Amino acid sequence: MSFTLHGIGVSGGYAIGRAQLYSHARLEVPHYVLREEHLAEEIARFAEAIEQVRAEMLSTRDHIPEGAPAELAAFLDLHLMFLDDSMIAEVPKQLIQDTRCNAEWALAQQTEALIGQFEAIEDAYLRERKHDVRQVADKILKALMGHPGHAPLKLADEPSVLVAHDLSPADMVLFKRQTFAAFITDLGGSTSHTAILARSLNLPSVMALHNARGLINEGDMLIVDGVAGVVIVDPDNTVLEEYRLRHNQWRLEQQKLKRLKTSPSTTLDGIEVELLANIDMPQDVHEAMEEKAAGIGLFRSEFLFLNRADLPSEEEQFEAYRHVVEATKGRPVVIRTLDVGADKSLAWLPQASVNPALGLRAIRLCLSEPQLFLTQLRAILRASHYGRARILIPMLASLAELDQALALIEQAKDSLRQDGHLFDEAIPVGGMIEIPAAALAAEWFAKKLDFLSIGTNDLIQYTLAIDRTDDAVAHLYDPLHPGVIQLIRHTLAVGRRLKKSVSVCGEMAGDPKLTRLLLGLGLRSFSMHPAHLLSVKQQVLRSHVGELTPQATKLLKAGDPLRIQALLERLNG
Repeated sequence: MSFTLHGIGVSGGYAIGRAQLYSHARLEVPHYVLREEHLAEEIARFAEAIEQVRAEMLSTRDHIPEGAPAELAAFLDLHLMFLDDSMIAEVPKQLIQDTRCNAEWALAQQTEALIGQFEAIEDAYLRERKHDVRQVADKILKALMGHPGHAPLKLADEPSVLVAHDLSPADMVLFKRQTFAAFITDLGGSTSHTAILARSLNLPSVMALHNARGLINEGDMLIVDGVAGVVIVDPDNTVLEEYRLRHNQWRLEQQKLKRLKTSPSTTLDGIEVELLANIDMPQDVHEAMEEKAAGIGLFRSEFLFLNRADLPSEEEQFEAYRHVVEATKGRPVVIRTLDVGADKSLAWLPQASVNPALGLRAIRLCLSEPQLFLTQLRAILRASHYGRARILIPMLASLAELDQALALIEQAKDSLRQDGHLFDEAIPVGGMIEIPAAALAAEWFAKKLDFLSIGTNDLIQYTLAIDRTDDAVAHLYDPLHPGVIQLIRHTLAVGRRLKKSVSVCGEMAGDPKLTRLLLGLGLRSFSMHPAHLLSVKQQVLRSHVGELTPQATKLLKAGDPLRIQALLERLNG
């Protein structure tokens, strides 16, 4: 019987193949109370499981297949870091001691507590790290219960689609050794490490299907539509033929896109468009350079602060920033200062917030913790001596905040001069426009800054008063809402008038369906995930800005959603 499953398309494209189920089912966790004299032995059993998993991970990392994405080793290192974190490696031992429970139960309790803390994080990327916690904890649990790290996969004679409840970076090593047309999972999101790897491999994939592993049988014929986030199980011949055509067309387009890597990013009427890459980790810079990005438009520095009880030192941050700056070889690198919310999972935060999206986060947090901010600023400034680093201040809402931030940058410069460190005295400083008030006041911000960057994800959230983490209102999240488009256009107009560069670094920048609209509104600098660079460049090469501008203006005046959609299709036609 044919049926359809809906999830999140994390890597575009189409695939057709037979289902190959990945045995990664969750284990039932036993719970029992131990006698006092057995506690030391139970704690030792838990420590032994940790060591076993560490040995497995190190072995996996040492045997990564040739040609695997560069991120794979980095993600395995991250899982090793999780494994060593006291929240996973030590707290369960204390639980065993305090409550006299068995090791499996102590681990399960601590895992659920950690995941609850991650789920409260407002930032989507950081929130997705809960899957990494789950994956590492599952490996320890399997070691405790005597299960193998993973089940072997069968070689298939025809294209296969991997169907899993969840996949970890270590699973992906095994996955890389096989030939799969696509993969789908019950868990995960668009910023999970599995999704990032899927995009690196350029394989169609759909995640967050919830119960695909339970509904799909081994050998079922599957269509994976990574564009729409749909999986069709046992399709009829008509649907199958339609998707075969789409699949062939997609493969041809992928081949054509690769030819664009070295093409200049220029419109048909000769306007140069800057295509930059967003990165989360220092290692990501290599993929960005491989895709011929013009530079790094957004380096989310918060990754360096995640999943640890202590703060990264100035030296540790400096080495991370310098690595990226040097790897870009003279291209610009925009480093966003710490952008995290008031969340319990970050031990050093002073307090929790009842509403992280509106609470003490981003620049508000940094200004309340000046020593923390100064340490990061010193590290960025020191890295600027090795290339074209830029500082980006997130979530500006008032000029008072900006003045305080600029004063602290000057203070960091003074301290570096006193210490004899070299840095770029004229390092550009920019601000993120992601609050409606900041967009409307963009002129005053732009006069004090060197550049602006529009963070469309938060701008949409705050403009439409929609918590983008809340599934109940997710359908109201609309990048084409007239209010959102007006704020973007206004910010771009301010930049043109004051001759200050303005980029867009949110999801809108990497959506090729919106490229021509943004060009028509006046955008000349896009920053996106490296995997989207070529498809956006393709749109740039097809565009004539002189013709797009009046069409974009017409769309600005349309209030009805259906009318807006029709005008967008005409603009893209």
